[in-house]
Amino acid sequence: MSQNRLMGAIEEVYEDLETDVSEEEFREAVEEKVEQMGGLADEETAAMLLAHELNEGEVETIADVEPGMDEVKFLAKVVSIGELRTFERDGENEDGRVVNVDAADETDTIRLAFWDEQAVDVVENLEVGEVLRVAGRPKDGFSGLEVSVDKAEPDDDAEIDVDLTGGSTVEALTMGQSDVNVRGLVLETESIRTFDRDDGSEGKVANFLLGDETGRVRVTLWDERADRVEGLEPGSAVEVVDGYVRERDGDLELHVGDQGAVDEVDEEVDFVPETDAIDGVEMDEVVDIAGVVRSADPKRTFDRDDGSEGQVRNVRIQDDTGDIRVALWGEKADKEIAPGDEVFVADAEIQDGWQDDLEASAGWRSTVVVLDENTGAGVAAPGGASGGAGSSGGSSSGDERGADAGLGAFTGDDGDGSSASGGPDSDSAGSTAGAGSANVGSGGDAGGGSGGAGGTGGAATEGVVEFTGTVVQTGDPAILDDGEETMQVATDETLMLGQEITARGPVRDGQLDADDVF
Repeated sequence: MSQNRLMGAIEEVYEDLETDVSEEEFREAVEEKVEQMGGLADEETAAMLLAHELNEGEVETIADVEPGMDEVKFLAKVVSIGELRTFERDGENEDGRVVNVDAADETDTIRLAFWDEQAVDVVENLEVGEVLRVAGRPKDGFSGLEVSVDKAEPDDDAEIDVDLTGGSTVEALTMGQSDVNVRGLVLETESIRTFDRDDGSEGKVANFLLGDETGRVRVTLWDERADRVEGLEPGSAVEVVDGYVRERDGDLELHVGDQGAVDEVDEEVDFVPETDAIDGVEMDEVVDIAGVVRSADPKRTFDRDDGSEGQVRNVRIQDDTGDIRVALWGEKADKEIAPGDEVFVADAEIQDGWQDDLEASAGWRSTVVVLDENTGAGVAAPGGASGGAGSSGGSSSGDERGADAGLGAFTGDDGDGSSASGGPDSDSAGSTAGAGSANVGSGGDAGGGSGGAGGTGGAATEGVVEFTGTVVQTGDPAILDDGEETMQVATDETLMLGQEITARGPVRDGQLDADDVF
């Protein structure tokens, strides 16, 4: 092969490379490769081998980077630059230095860790908005996927379309993001909880639900930031500043630690929930529903097997397709909800209820929001897919999304207060509701269940009593509760806590000896 043709072949190989190695350096490396192989390869073959080595680990996008890869190479735009931190290395006199840089492309975000001299150079010279050609080793870091950078060089010719305004929406949240700012409405707050760390210290955590025009997300506040929840009111507009995204049970959550904050903002924020039609829900689905409260029973308390006290309240919600009983468990039973209120219930579990009716159970994973004029929240017509962006709970009952609507969207009313499917007087939920059927073990509030007992107490017929109620204690005897009174029941049947049954038999010394249980 002539020298000119050989030089041309090497040039062609080099031009096909995406590398920050200069052509002169590449030619020198080709000559070294030929010498290493002892004449077993000519310069063209050596150039192709080098090109393969240089391209190894090259990925198309950040979304293609995975923990455990030996080395990856990719382009990314600098989104934010952290502070330079120092740390002590074991057995060394000189401190180590590190700086974290958040970078992104059109597919995802990633954290880049620069060490020692590179870290200093980043702080002094790197600017937000620059595009870098990065080579490094990916791993699972504290804030998600992280790349320990071996080499990074600016690429002035590359373009990456990434918004650097710092704002985001619920729908745009992705796993591993950090330094996230999101504005939205406070939909629901929860009380502060404490826990013991491994080092013996006490930690604090609290949650609230944030919604914007694109969806909703659970926000988790840690330690000192947890106290902030006490100053938040449902319906207030806030901005979560410098949050980071994590995943829990398949759903994304926005976390706020020492570096983050939750600030109230003076602006209007829309929240338009997308809901499932009540007449379309099915057994064992997790759904989002909304409608008008047609009846609301008093809060009930019951004793668990472990001696603790639980509480539940049943309400009946109606939209323009139908109505359903909703069991509110734990703290949700304390919510101020009255007939005529518009409510949004997210992540409710559909289970068997009284008289084989379906019932929605709102446990600790669920969200219950009263939609009134003070919340600033919009209302969506039923029929859309449930769940919002950032939340995977719920099931889809159709492809069409809900649209803005008023009270009539839920009830079918024309403003005269008439009901499309019966008012409170005709509501079968208007009878006394019991504690509901749920798996209320010793671990906490019921996480789901099928509703309140519809019984009205014991009725004697020819010396035989029928008592319909909810099992609030298993064992011998079991205890049923119908909402007005309790009854001890002796039976050989296996009963489950929270199960709704009817027991029939004679009563002796205040105890019903059940001949039949159904």
